[in-house]
Amino acid sequence: MSDQIKQKILDLSREINKHNHLYYVENAPVISDYEFDQLLKELEELEAQHPEYAFDNSPTKRVGGDITKKFNTVTHNYPMLSLSNTYSEDEIRDWEARVKKLVSGNPNYVCELKYDGVAIGIRYENGELKQAVTRGDGTQGEDVTTNVRTIRTIPLTLNSEVPEEFEIRGEIFFPLENFSKLNKKREEAGEELYANPRNTASGTLKLQNSKVVAERGLDCYLYGVYGPDLGFGSHSEAVKSARKWGFKTPDPDKNMITECQSIEEIMEFIHYWDDKRKKLPFEIDGVVIKVDSYEQQDELGFTAKSPRWAIAYKFKAEEVRTRLNEVTYQVGRTGAITPVANLEPVLLAGTTVKRASLHNQDQIEKLDLHIGDKVFVEKGGEIIPKITGVDLEFRGEAKERVEFIKNCPECETELVRKEGEAQHYCPNDTGCPPQIKGRIEHFISRKAMDIDGLGPETIDLLYKEGLIKNYADLYDLTFTQIVNLERMADKSANNAIASIENSLQTPFERVLYALGIRHVGETVAKKLAQHFKSLENLANASFDELIAVDEIGEKIAVSIQDFFQNEEHQQIIDRLRRIGIHFEIEEQEDASDKLKGLTFVISGVFEKVSRNELKELIEKNGGKNTGSISAKTSYLVAGENMGPAKLEKAEKLDVKIISEDDFLSMIES
Repeated sequence: MSDQIKQKILDLSREINKHNHLYYVENAPVISDYEFDQLLKELEELEAQHPEYAFDNSPTKRVGGDITKKFNTVTHNYPMLSLSNTYSEDEIRDWEARVKKLVSGNPNYVCELKYDGVAIGIRYENGELKQAVTRGDGTQGEDVTTNVRTIRTIPLTLNSEVPEEFEIRGEIFFPLENFSKLNKKREEAGEELYANPRNTASGTLKLQNSKVVAERGLDCYLYGVYGPDLGFGSHSEAVKSARKWGFKTPDPDKNMITECQSIEEIMEFIHYWDDKRKKLPFEIDGVVIKVDSYEQQDELGFTAKSPRWAIAYKFKAEEVRTRLNEVTYQVGRTGAITPVANLEPVLLAGTTVKRASLHNQDQIEKLDLHIGDKVFVEKGGEIIPKITGVDLEFRGEAKERVEFIKNCPECETELVRKEGEAQHYCPNDTGCPPQIKGRIEHFISRKAMDIDGLGPETIDLLYKEGLIKNYADLYDLTFTQIVNLERMADKSANNAIASIENSLQTPFERVLYALGIRHVGETVAKKLAQHFKSLENLANASFDELIAVDEIGEKIAVSIQDFFQNEEHQQIIDRLRRIGIHFEIEEQEDASDKLKGLTFVISGVFEKVSRNELKELIEKNGGKNTGSISAKTSYLVAGENMGPAKLEKAEKLDVKIISEDDFLSMIES
């Protein structure tokens, strides 16, 4: 029977890996998300019951959760040299002409995209992922295997025939959609936004908690194969083989990689992607050209830093010059002050740019900005316009130097800047209009209290009319007050009142997120709610108790304590408590204590209820579930196709064996 279980785990792992590849690499799923989740769930249950048969590279290990305190340094078996690069097409022509002179025969080339990410080398042994190492200094890098396992486009196990040992190299990057989602979450939590996808991908790979890495959704293209006696004669042949083995390699059908015979074809590839790169769902910063033949690569050899058989052409970031008309300041819901450059409208990367973020005081001082300056603007990461410099030839036309404001532009409160932070903040969180309205908008948002019918315009009207000054005031609103607002009909007002009433059922973890505590985003709110169980416990927690919670650092702990020490916040919370908002986790009451003191093992397939439902019934009635039989086991609940090993062990230890009906009778009696 043990061999059958081991084989079942192996078969399930292979099937899940196949569907994972179809979904994430081929973009051609053949089963639903639900069916995939059920397969994964079945494997998780089997591995829990038989941990001795769980594989190191099991698909269940992708979700993360491991903590890495230190990333060990690893020496590369094959040096990871950087490429020489150029912004000049003439230099690409000179390089190609030089190659022709130095090799025997006519060289062919491979052109690839230059991904703007983090170089990675991944070693496989007997078809199993063994180790993933960053480039580092080219001679040695850091072992980030635990985090790389979470990237779903990187196979943990290869099912096809592959070399016994090899290393595959490529680039890990942050898809633009996932990067935008991450920054949106940080904005909602009042945290400083990440500057660009490349640096964020690099930082993500160094995070200690692999679960957080998994949640961020990194991706990877792999395109270089290294190892002894691989049998390939060219780079293009190796990439094609890697694709057959199950790796996500550059797609030739999308012109992401192509073979070229001449400099004209190389230039055609460069010009194509210089134009089309803006439409990619990830960042590239150029094109890489390689001599295809390994024999000719050996002829060309290396310089001290780079291979002579490859070169990178880097695209120039599209940049325009325009006039800085004014610097204004925005106040976020957490009080963060963001300076904004108001520009003379100019066309950049297909859109008209009128504004650019200046981030903070340090950025303004670094640029030495003056009103009227002619500034250079480019789209950072092809997304956010940013000022990269000043054309000093026109400085004579400029007016006064830009000085960062001392007081809030909305409420005149003196700004503060905490040690170690880049941004200034308005501390008047209960009296500053943008903060008040922003907090209320956050409170009613879908992932918080989920109150429909009150958009930003309605919140603004309610605030201007003096009907709301904080989110507790929402629960005092009447139908008449809402329906009398501009463009508000009876039906809309009724829906809003009903939605406010329904929000009283919102669970505690979402209520905690809705309060808008600085640095407490959706994930942090869940962790805090699960740990402290109630708002009262959280509010009374000491600094040491807060930082003892997983992922809660000093900055979050200080922010939580500041929030609850504020008298106005305390008054609002008291009002919400009296209104009936859930400020504690609702623990499910046991259906009974009929099974108190009894321990159960479940085995087999059941007809009337599922295995999970059986486990829930045991716990709700005071019993305890275990995965293996011992002398302390009270009952073995036996279903169809129960494992003979468990049956034999139960009989040997004289554990009572009952059927599904016997068990249901126990809790129904």
